[in-house]
Amino acid sequence: IPVFILAGLLVHCVFLVSIFDIYFSSPLVHGMTPHQTPLPPPAKRLVLFVADGLRADSLYELDSNNTSQAPFLRGILENNGSWGISHTRVPTESRPGHVALIAGFYEDVSAVAKGWKENPVEFDSVFNESKHTWSWGSPDILPMFAKGATGDHVYTFCYTAESEDFGAEDAAKLDTWVFDHVKSFFNSSRSNQTLFSALNEEKVVLFLHLLGIDTNGHAHRPNSREYKENIKIVDKGVEEITSMIDNFYGNDGKTAFILTSDHGMTDWGSHGAGHPSETLTPLIVWGAGVNYPQKVTSQFFEDNFLKEWKLENLKRLDVNQADIAPLMASLIGVPFPLNSVGTLPLEYLNNSAHFKAESVFTNAIQILEQFKVKMSQKKETTLSFLFTPFKPLSDSEQINFLKKARLYIQQQKYDEAVSLCKTLINLALEGLSYYHTYDRLFLGLSIAVGFVGWTIYVILVIIKTHTSLTKTVQAKNKESTVLFYGFAFVGMIIAFFLLIQTCPWTYYVYCLLPVPVWYAVAREIPVIQDLAANLLSLRVHQSVGFLLICVLGIEILVFSFFYRSALTVGLLVFAGWPVMTQLWVQAKTTTLIWTLLCVLLAIFPLMPVVGREANIPLVIASGLLTLLISCFSLTSRKSENQHRNNQDLKVHVYQMLSVALSTYVVSSTHDSLKNKQGLPLLNQIISWMTLVSSLVLPLLSPTFLFQRLFSILLSLMSTYLLLSTGYEALFPLVLSGLMFVWINMEQEALQHYGLSLKPKLAGFDFAYATDITQFRQLHLDDVRRSFFFVFFIVTAFFGTGNIASVNSFDPASVYCFLTVFSPFMMGGLLLLKVVIPFVLVSCAFEAVQVTAQLSSKSLFLIVLVISDIMALHFFFLVKDYGSWLDIGTSISHYVLVMSLTIFMMLMNGLAQLLTTKRLGLPRRTKYHST
Repeated sequence: IPVFILAGLLVHCVFLVSIFDIYFSSPLVHGMTPHQTPLPPPAKRLVLFVADGLRADSLYELDSNNTSQAPFLRGILENNGSWGISHTRVPTESRPGHVALIAGFYEDVSAVAKGWKENPVEFDSVFNESKHTWSWGSPDILPMFAKGATGDHVYTFCYTAESEDFGAEDAAKLDTWVFDHVKSFFNSSRSNQTLFSALNEEKVVLFLHLLGIDTNGHAHRPNSREYKENIKIVDKGVEEITSMIDNFYGNDGKTAFILTSDHGMTDWGSHGAGHPSETLTPLIVWGAGVNYPQKVTSQFFEDNFLKEWKLENLKRLDVNQADIAPLMASLIGVPFPLNSVGTLPLEYLNNSAHFKAESVFTNAIQILEQFKVKMSQKKETTLSFLFTPFKPLSDSEQINFLKKARLYIQQQKYDEAVSLCKTLINLALEGLSYYHTYDRLFLGLSIAVGFVGWTIYVILVIIKTHTSLTKTVQAKNKESTVLFYGFAFVGMIIAFFLLIQTCPWTYYVYCLLPVPVWYAVAREIPVIQDLAANLLSLRVHQSVGFLLICVLGIEILVFSFFYRSALTVGLLVFAGWPVMTQLWVQAKTTTLIWTLLCVLLAIFPLMPVVGREANIPLVIASGLLTLLISCFSLTSRKSENQHRNNQDLKVHVYQMLSVALSTYVVSSTHDSLKNKQGLPLLNQIISWMTLVSSLVLPLLSPTFLFQRLFSILLSLMSTYLLLSTGYEALFPLVLSGLMFVWINMEQEALQHYGLSLKPKLAGFDFAYATDITQFRQLHLDDVRRSFFFVFFIVTAFFGTGNIASVNSFDPASVYCFLTVFSPFMMGGLLLLKVVIPFVLVSCAFEAVQVTAQLSSKSLFLIVLVISDIMALHFFFLVKDYGSWLDIGTSISHYVLVMSLTIFMMLMNGLAQLLTTKRLGLPRRTKYHST
């Protein structure tokens, strides 16, 4: 079995990683030459303001008195410049947003793994193409553009990482820091000749990254006074910087200004997914070379914002976020960034038709270059007779397009030239995507074949080793040798094919994986024949009915990933399960509690996702309820068990204390943050100590079934309380209540099917359970047991919110531990919050296995089959097109199911450790409670 588990882990890791290779490899290619417009640019310098986390509606809307939050910027868009909405893509995080703005391409998802900090891929940017760039702002953003730059002409001025504190009095000071430093920089340049002359050169960029709005939005939500005040501060700062720069250069009219944002933010203060509040960001451009406001009588957009913002009569020019990079490049006359996929938004330019036509022509050539490089790369790694080129842009077509466009420009037919170049750009982008996804079908099929083979193999292993359906038949030696050579031959042919095409090594893994898997299946052919004979002797409607129920169950699970309410339906069916199977006749009280708890748990998936609104009184109530239950359990156990030793009592009391402390820490921390006094150090120390001790304490408690499980619940509950902000604090309580009843219900089911006599559960000891040698064979009812487990695991996951979207990420839930922004620490704590309900379910499942006299392997294998079938569903549901929200969710669903499977293997081990190991004083003689 260990070999089998290792093979399983390996296979699942390959399946998991494959998705990033198949769907999300880096889109960048290298080896293009820079192109720039041959005509003189309108501006000598460009000032880029990025207000991190600023929503479009927050900037443009008017308050109840019909005044704007940002009077200066409102004046600009009404009198001096052009405006619109910049549409960002998912993931709406700071790093990909800035890469799209400044380098003009959308970063691939694989950058997530790199933590957004460093450059996972080298890329070209407007800053890199400029003569000098000076930038001020956050240490998370600025260094990545300086690092990618050739030479040392990108200068950064950052504040310390510790300044980004969600619990600080006011995050707007991050923005005033930037404005003050820019002012003093310009003042100091008057007495520094080299700096002064550098500032007066052409092709200069000044970048101000303003993080205050984002930090205030996370800490106080975008509808808060703090967020709105911060917008006013930014508006004032932009006004001061603009007039200062104009004065510095003697109002020479050669400065262009752009104000935009990297992403928006939801009403509950998070970003990362594809909700319009996150993907719509403002864009205001003014200064040299930029169009003045254009008056219109009517304009149509699907959203109704224009009316709300009272901007119906000013032309709104929407762009994609990556279009801002070519806009900046053409304003100051630097080459377009090499990897940019943005299309120059001509309506923003106030220039001759000739300039516009030349600029779009340069834009088309620059994107076509990437297409050519991508095509030649694919051509080199594919056999010539297998290569199917992108038809609309064959070599002759490309030359044709370029000749025609050049001719139009020479004949001064600028409009025709522009529309031709735009067609060419769209075709080149389609072609880029075509070659980027060229191998997808082939790789996807080989993974799917491996997947199906693996699932069949696991089913065969279950039937062969854990049931009495088949007589063990050994294959003849001769046959197995032939089989072996046959499969080895197939493997060699596949490897040879990949070798000729110089494929990357990962392709070998994906294409060769199905070979050993199917070889293992083929070796079990006698088992399959035996099984087929057995199944035919069964009644048809029975086996069809069983299959239908299985399919329906798995579909409900798959459905629940999209709609949490499917879990509610499932739990209500569970509530009626004892009635359907006549179990309630023999255990009326247990059944009643079971039904009640199922209905209670069914409420959670209907609640809104966690983190929308904090509700600290609920967390406190949950803490008190936990204390109440533990007091009750203490008294009931005292009467039952006279000779409990002191150590057990001490552990129990200490755990109760820990829960009480957690409850206090949560309430005092949130009060302190509300009064803007930051996170108290004492609270932080208690939180971390609770976290560490909660992993050790259960190991000190007795290994009797309910005592140990209750101890695990108490310990984990104290940590969970610290990570809760609302109703989810009640979730582990209801869930573990249901788990306790589940263990009892399974005992009843065993008797109902006459599978075992009723042991006394209270006296059941985990430590001795693992020695049972009389494991029984599997029964059909065990499939239901495994399904219950998978269902409860999924419920533990989605019960309090869809963690599949980064959107349920609410930094407020980690404020008891830290308030300074640290993505990995915060991510780790949130992961812990997700894991706690898992551990509770896993430990209960461990108890069910042990009391049902099953080896943990057999039930686990059924669980594996169920989750693999689910994963196969999601593998085909993965998308990389459509709305970005769909793409994000489809990836995370697949990754979730695959990680769940890998995770359940680990959980299985953790549950065994938590339930059977005991630290502490030397063991006394074993006693059963009578």
